[in-house]
Amino acid sequence: MIALEGIHKVYRNGALEVQALKPTNLIVEKGDYVAIIGPSGSGKSTLMNILGCLDIPSGGTYKLDHQEVQSLTEKELAKVRNKKIGFVFQNFNLLARQTVQSNVELPMLYGGVTTPVRKDRAISLLEKVGLGGRVHHRPTELSGGQKQRVAIARALTMNPSILLADEPTGNLDQKSSHEIMALFTQLNNEGSTVIVITHEMDIAEHAKRILRFGDGEIIEDRRKGSVRL
Repeated sequence: MIALEGIHKVYRNGALEVQALKPTNLIVEKGDYVAIIGPSGSGKSTLMNILGCLDIPSGGTYKLDHQEVQSLTEKELAKVRNKKIGFVFQNFNLLARQTVQSNVELPMLYGGVTTPVRKDRAISLLEKVGLGGRVHHRPTELSGGQKQRVAIARALTMNPSILLADEPTGNLDQKSSHEIMALFTQLNNEGSTVIVITHEMDIAEHAKRILRFGDGEIIEDRRKGSVRL
């Protein structure tokens, strides 16, 4: 579970202060599927960086699975990022010279998982995302949609508390975009907590809950199927 209380972020450049994220309260329960939508500069990317433990808030409290994130050392934060948060990025972030299987194994290598377990889990996850026949291919031999499937498999390797996807369809065509979102829906139906950052409403509509950002704050929070006020 994610619990934010009064979380905010101010960037300072000399005497200049920019409030990128206004004080925000948010609870995301285990097993939810949330889309965070808004234009550039709305605060959604700042929130994503805080949720992913990639940036430290200026104030407030962030608890992940009842653990207060701000109290953790950098080493402990790295462990949280490796084991509790699965990242999926717009640009895939795959190693071009490594095989698909090796790319998926990477978080497990850093996490100290033994070689036999790494290989079995990587192959199993690649089968899960529909790439069981591509384990020995290089990323350069894959389409954009296939590369994102590899990235999703890699994000799942440590059985994370959260699957955090930043503009996961930004480099994909419409067909591939909706296939990737259908995969997130499948993973959520199987129990994964999914948070997707996007600027496209048709992508956000795949989620169960939509948070719309504007000017550094949540301006709408609605469940799918609810009436928009």
